[in-house]
Amino acid sequence: MIKNGQIWIANTVDGENVFMLPDKANRHGLIAGATGTGKTVTLKVLAETFSDMGVPVFLADVKGDIAGLSQAGEDSEDMQERIERFGLAEAGFEYHGYPVTFWDIYGEKGIQLRTTVTEMGPLLLSRILTLNELQTNILTIAFKIADDNNLLIYDTKDLKALLNHITENRKEYEAEYGKMSPASIAAILRSVVALEIDGGETFFGEPALNIMDLFATDKSGKGMINILDSESLINNGKLYSTFLLWLLSELFEKLPEVGDVDKPKMVFFFDEAHLLFKDAPKALLDKIEQVVKLVRSKGVGVYFCTQNPRDIPDGVLAQLGNKIQHALHAYTPSDQKAVRAAADSFRENPAFKTYDVIMELGVGEAVVSFLDDDGIPSIVQRVNILPPQSLMGSIADSTRDRLISKSDLYDKYADAVDADSAYEFLQRQGLEKEAQEQREAEEAAAAKEAAKEAAAAKKAAEKEEQQKANAKKRAAKSVGSTVAGTVGREVGKTVGSSLFGKFGKTIGGNLGASLGRGIIGTLFSR
Repeated sequence: MIKNGQIWIANTVDGENVFMLPDKANRHGLIAGATGTGKTVTLKVLAETFSDMGVPVFLADVKGDIAGLSQAGEDSEDMQERIERFGLAEAGFEYHGYPVTFWDIYGEKGIQLRTTVTEMGPLLLSRILTLNELQTNILTIAFKIADDNNLLIYDTKDLKALLNHITENRKEYEAEYGKMSPASIAAILRSVVALEIDGGETFFGEPALNIMDLFATDKSGKGMINILDSESLINNGKLYSTFLLWLLSELFEKLPEVGDVDKPKMVFFFDEAHLLFKDAPKALLDKIEQVVKLVRSKGVGVYFCTQNPRDIPDGVLAQLGNKIQHALHAYTPSDQKAVRAAADSFRENPAFKTYDVIMELGVGEAVVSFLDDDGIPSIVQRVNILPPQSLMGSIADSTRDRLISKSDLYDKYADAVDADSAYEFLQRQGLEKEAQEQREAEEAAAAKEAAKEAAAAKKAAEKEEQQKANAKKRAAKSVGSTVAGTVGREVGKTVGSSLFGKFGKTIGGNLGASLGRGIIGTLFSR
């Protein structure tokens, strides 16, 4: 609740009000505690108060009970006792719901929430795909190739087309970008297919989320509470945590610098925060630490919700100025060490031992420390957390569906758009290449056939010429033989008749004909 312009979050055991300062709320925070100790109620009370201040909120609903923020709370004897104990009636406490927009990356329990593969980037995408270092480097090169060739990578279909294109043209790309193992590219492709099966085919695409749509208020000026349904998503811890990290990174990159503000521009709650850091490579941890450190200058407050503070790396934990620690249990030496670490993160209060109090806290109780006017953490206090004004619990599916359908953003994001991108471009390029190769093949075949026909025609012409020459020779030989035979015969007859009379005339004619044919035939044959 808001009281005296401050965020009233709890009362001490003595009934003193405990506040978080609005102008220090973007210095980030931690809500920690074992399961069932009251973290969700604390989160809801903070979300309600920020909304009352006109500050938009984004949070994940892991168990389905955050959705109750949209409905007015229900009265009960327990609630009446708490209202009286905290003095809430005098402060204007009343049951009411809050403006809520439901989101879901699967599009089942909220407005379809999408981003593009390009916006996710190779580092975060590699984590979702569980790639090793070498495969991550190759994926980074693939993104570089896409950028250099103006290829738009919106969805997993585009990414697969790009990877296949690189494989087919690997030798050409390796000259400029370095060696890329076909086996590694194939492994990346298999991971992309597995991601599609897990819902990535729905999550990646257009229209992508415009983060400015998260910065809405209702007609009364209350900040919109954006709830990401994560009951199914949490089963894929890496997709869940990487998406939230992507969203946080987008806020960091897209929002302008605002410096010190009187209240946050947005508050971002990261539930089950241990999933963000589990098995994260150093490069990713460095990015998380950088974003958390710098995003507060954009007016964004980040609150990590987890079971144990040691789930958060020291570099990130050091950035969390506002701390709410619910009960922890120490059943083993390791648990005791964790409780000791949590206690040591607070400024000591001489009135009690923080270590002992953390282990004896009841449900709804906590030890807290908030930043003061000078930005210094206050000494630790033992407190009781205020109750929420909205419904404690989940809501009916029909109520959820009604709220989803009447949202101003529903029509904007409901239907997927298969935009012209890398898949279509490479497909057209492949068809053009195939058509060009077909044309070249047809032209080569036609040229070959033309050459064959020309050779055949030449051969036929040569044969015809030869036949003509042979016919000419035969004709000349026949004429020569006839003429020579006749001349020779007459000459032979004359000579034979003169020498031998009638008998000699016959012999001389035959001999002369033969001699004449031989001489003339020889001449014509040359």
